[in-house]
Amino acid sequence: MKQNHFELFQLPAQFTVDQDALDAAYREIQGRVHPDRFVGATDAEKRVAMQWATRANEAYATLRNPQKRAQYLCEINGVDLQVESNTAMPAAFLMQQMEWREALDDARASNDASALDELDAQVRRERKGMLEQVGRQLDAGDYPAAAQGVRSMMFLDKFGDEVQYAFEALDS
Repeated sequence: MKQNHFELFQLPAQFTVDQDALDAAYREIQGRVHPDRFVGATDAEKRVAMQWATRANEAYATLRNPQKRAQYLCEINGVDLQVESNTAMPAAFLMQQMEWREALDDARASNDASALDELDAQVRRERKGMLEQVGRQLDAGDYPAAAQGVRSMMFLDKFGDEVQYAFEALDS
């Protein structure tokens, strides 16, 4: 069980993943370790099969999710994301965050659903563009630059959650 997620599914360790190949490899592994195949097996064999099934589930969930896949690629290539200790961001990114926070505060104060819609659309576009950039960096082997992008996406995700909470508050 020492192989990485890509090796487990016999896929190249890159950001761009063939979803059909990933799905097929996952189904094939799950078919081999499904509990129904181990009804008459020993407890040890059942435990090993369950460990493989759990490992396959975790690996599949990581590789299916682009952001988790990006984080994982950085990690297996020796780049610590330092999410707790490295909060340094480019000045332009921080300015954008401040502008969005002000817009969010204004939209909340005025209960403006259309302003929240626009803010949500902006954040989604920015996140999509950043994910594409991170993907290119990862596939080119520039893991340190990709790690910065992954940290930025984490900020965007948190802010996107705040926008969603503001929508929910309007509905209450």
